[in-house]
Amino acid sequence: MSAGSAIQLVDSHCHIVFRNFEADLDAVAQRWRDAGVVRLLHACVEPSEIAAIRALADRFPELRYSVGVHPLDTEHWDNQTAERLRQAALDDSRVVAIGELGLDLFRQQNLEIQLAVLRPQLDLAWELDLPVIIHCRDAADPMLVELGQRQAQGRCPRGVMHCWGGTAAEMEGFLALGLFISFSGTVTFAKAEDTHACARQVPADRYLVETDCPFLAPVPRRGKRNEPAYVAAVAERMADLRGESLSAVAAQSTLNAAALFGPAFSSV
Repeated sequence: MSAGSAIQLVDSHCHIVFRNFEADLDAVAQRWRDAGVVRLLHACVEPSEIAAIRALADRFPELRYSVGVHPLDTEHWDNQTAERLRQAALDDSRVVAIGELGLDLFRQQNLEIQLAVLRPQLDLAWELDLPVIIHCRDAADPMLVELGQRQAQGRCPRGVMHCWGGTAAEMEGFLALGLFISFSGTVTFAKAEDTHACARQVPADRYLVETDCPFLAPVPRRGKRNEPAYVAAVAERMADLRGESLSAVAAQSTLNAAALFGPAFSSV
């Protein structure tokens, strides 16, 4: 669906650098603009993407991006990676976050390896005063421990739990650490009861909406390629679950994104 030109939205997490956007990216961009998407945050999963994502930011002025290494891409981490990420962030003011980083114990069980890649990225985010984009799948407990220890030491970066799919109790733990909670197309899935509960309960000033495109297309496009315009469907479902208007959710989630990612994210 289209949110209409009167609505302004932010897709706080997308991946349009992927090859399945090459053939029609200009048309995809026109659709996100028609849907009222005024800002996109392109997440990075490993350093070889950075140059291509930077080129997309040159092409689309509404795009900002992160730099980081995904927990399922730990093979791309070496003793030079942290410096590469640091330099990329310092070289371009359009870098507004570190990530997507995190833990994923659903697809891999190499927790210690993932922690060894996660920790220097959290350190870098703290050093550069940038928020983190956190991927956390079947790993809420070790993530809460890691971030809780950092909070106790006074060096836990701000950030967002991306594409949240955990329980309300886990969400409360991350909220207590000062994190935002982002909702994707999974919130439109009929059986995603935990996600629905979180969408109802999350404080108004602590949620974002995203697509995570090309993955997780919302109903009724589930199973097809996702794209930034479809963040309107995520916002609409959030509005339904919260008993609010689409315009209210669009405005609040856009305000929240600017609060987390800062002036460079807000300004065109």
